[in-house]
Amino acid sequence: MKKVFFLLVITLISIFGNSQNHQLEFDEYFKVQDTVNQLKTLKSWEKQNPKDAELYTSYFNYYFSKSREQVLALTNDQPNGESLVIQDSSNQNVGFIGDRIIYNQEILQKGIEKINQGIKLFPNRLDMRFGKIYAFGQVEDWDNFTDEIIETIEQSSKNNNHWTWTNNEKYGSDVKGFLLDIQNYQLQLYNTGKDELLLKMRAIANKVLSYHPNHIESLSNLSITYLLKDEYDKALEPLFKAEKINPKDYIVLGNIAQAYKLKGDKEKAILYYEKTAEFGDAYAKEYAKQEIDLLKNDRK
Repeated sequence: MKKVFFLLVITLISIFGNSQNHQLEFDEYFKVQDTVNQLKTLKSWEKQNPKDAELYTSYFNYYFSKSREQVLALTNDQPNGESLVIQDSSNQNVGFIGDRIIYNQEILQKGIEKINQGIKLFPNRLDMRFGKIYAFGQVEDWDNFTDEIIETIEQSSKNNNHWTWTNNEKYGSDVKGFLLDIQNYQLQLYNTGKDELLLKMRAIANKVLSYHPNHIESLSNLSITYLLKDEYDKALEPLFKAEKINPKDYIVLGNIAQAYKLKGDKEKAILYYEKTAEFGDAYAKEYAKQEIDLLKNDRK
């Protein structure tokens, strides 16, 4: 029995050591963008230890990086980096030629399939889920982007936010940190400026609130999705809930003031701008005072 146990320990150490070597080897080839040797390493790694979590993240990185292509594109707006200006006969700028990043969907899908396999085996590996969300954001696949965020929120409830990260290390943040990451993803949707994505912001906010009903940021996000659609009464409902949770949250107070202002209720708008000025930072105080002056002048 002792010999069997000894052999088992030796085997486990050998597998772990080879996995570590493969990971280091892949990382080196990844740094120098040697895709041929990246794939060779991955194939060898897969034969040696097919259920190594880092194998799946490395496969995902391989396919995601390989799917990324830089092309020349004609655009109306000046792109980041160097670009060529196109002018008409009157020397007016009419367009720009510059680099643009596109993604080969067929190659990217192979990466998504690999990371899906990894998530199925290791459902509490948050880096896998966040990597997948990042990829969907880069290709502006907002449907899958939103669906994956919602699935991640659901899994956080199941595992009580006990996540792991690369090399199965413990995820360093608490629930507050996790929700901050989710907040940043909602901001990514908001920053697109596309009204049709407000419903996706709303879906994420509602999912967070189903588990964390006192999460002020999600209540504020929910209100914004109504505010931008001119549904002021619906926008005020979650803001009033947030105000009850923290009556001194000047961002919430400022949003309530803004909702009343847009609704045309100047008296209540002034009231909440006064509260914003009372509890806000220097910038919020100054902004609130300016709004109060404008509203009072409009009453004259």
